Amino acid sequence: MRRLLLLAPAFLCAGALVASALAADPDQGQEWFLAAVGAAQTAAPGPGIPLTIVDSGVDASQPDLAGRPGTTYLNAQTVTGQGEFHGTEVASVAAAPANGIGIVGVYPQAKVDVWDATSAPGSVLPAPGVAAAPCPGVIELSLGATKRDPQLEAAIDAAQRRGCLVVAAAGNEAGQGNPTIYPAAYLHVLAVGASDENGRRASFSSYGPWVDLLAPGTDIEADTTTGHDASGTVQDAGTSFSAAIAAAGAAWVWTERPSLSAAQLFALLKKTAVGGVVNIPAALHAPTPPIDPREPNDTVAEAAAQPALTTASHRTARIAGTLDAVKDPRDLYRIYGHPHLTVSGHAMARVSGSYAVVTLAHGATSTSYVLRVSVRGR
Repeated sequence: MRRLLLLAPAFLCAGALVASALAADPDQGQEWFLAAVGAAQTAAPGPGIPLTIVDSGVDASQPDLAGRPGTTYLNAQTVTGQGEFHGTEVASVAAAPANGIGIVGVYPQAKVDVWDATSAPGSVLPAPGVAAAPCPGVIELSLGATKRDPQLEAAIDAAQRRGCLVVAAAGNEAGQGNPTIYPAAYLHVLAVGASDENGRRASFSSYGPWVDLLAPGTDIEADTTTGHDASGTVQDAGTSFSAAIAAAGAAWVWTERPSLSAAQLFALLKKTAVGGVVNIPAALHAPTPPIDPREPNDTVAEAAAQPALTTASHRTARIAGTLDAVKDPRDLYRIYGHPHLTVSGHAMARVSGSYAVVTLAHGATSTSYVLRVSVRGR
């Protein structure tokens, strides 16, 4: 995986089938994953926070997806050729409508925006799709590589500054040396591995401290292009579907809890995962996580674009934040003058040039903190 690739399905054999309590689309009884994440226990809302799927093209003529309300195609879609069924399958698992055809997605009435990242033959170019996504919103990426992509990383950073939550598949590389996969491992990206019907990590699913939670990824019933399978449905496996399920759940929760920031939504989904698996009802009802008001602020460039904590006329400040050893290891704040810093929690604070830098204390994996800044007089 030296270049960016769509994360190919793992193609596992069929397993146990669980009936859902939602609308009776014909293949819905095989969608065990709906109950596994709590989507069968509570009614999904109407359209709300947008979900942008950046993948291969989505087939607008696929019987289940044809005429789907609330769907915007942000560029021209290509759906023929090797692997071009991938985007259709991912989109259906996330948001196929309850219309009596095929399957029903996790969030059937979601507002969905679609970007075809494979419109150029032989290439996967997701950065423009990330840049085109409406924010605040959820951006879903079922693609990855073992090397960083500077253009995609910059696009993700910009989307995060615009208030988006980015959700990415962790990859299916556990049996191939288990390398770190990007963009899932980027800062503030919600990395999703695959769980099986027993709630355990699927054997193929990449793993490591950079993986934030799991979602179903085995024996996934999905709509597909009729060119790939004349029946219009298939059963596949892979973290591509896990990311789609988690992203749809994130958009659902954010629609019902619109006052959350992207950072709070990230923390909420991770904290309320049951046995590591995303759980929509738990995320809907859990207490609101502490606010982390200036994320992302991990670099000088990000902190420089934000208001200074202290200025010539305002020489004291107090701000609360959170840190995570893997996905949010430091916070930077622009400051004025010669400050004295104090910080609570399992954190340390120091001055570096014109910035206060807050990092985790030795041995801490995460913390909430309050930083106090006072500027000494000359």
